[in-house]
Amino acid sequence: MSNEHDGSTSDENELERMREKKLVELREKKPEMASKPVHVTDSNFNEIIGKHALALIDFWASWCGPCKALAPTIEEVAKEYAGRVFVGKLDVDENPQTAECFQVFSIPTMLIMKNAKEADRIVGCVQKKYIEAVLKKHLE
Repeated sequence: MSNEHDGSTSDENELERMREKKLVELREKKPEMASKPVHVTDSNFNEIIGKHALALIDFWASWCGPCKALAPTIEEVAKEYAGRVFVGKLDVDENPQTAECFQVFSIPTMLIMKNAKEADRIVGCVQKKYIEAVLKKHLE
């Protein structure tokens, strides 16, 4: 009987160590950055840019040909910069308030948000290397 008790005490101690380790990890954990663009809306825009030191938000619309052409590039950037840059997509037709607030009059427009403020803007369907050059400027 004492063997059972000793085993359960050992198990309880192990569980306690695991709990403590997980709590430390959760306290230290930074906001997770997805490896795919995240759907951004008028209602979650401020929360999202507030959580991430550096974010690239692609303002687009489903009817916009250049936006569709840029979409694979945005996907690649999200994957390659995961953990360093949050990448989101905001449909201007569904979320006119944020587009208007930032005076996005042409699409595609990409806003680079650093510490919740607009740090840079890219307008038009540009090459990936141009987007990367702008992001690298803000990563340094």
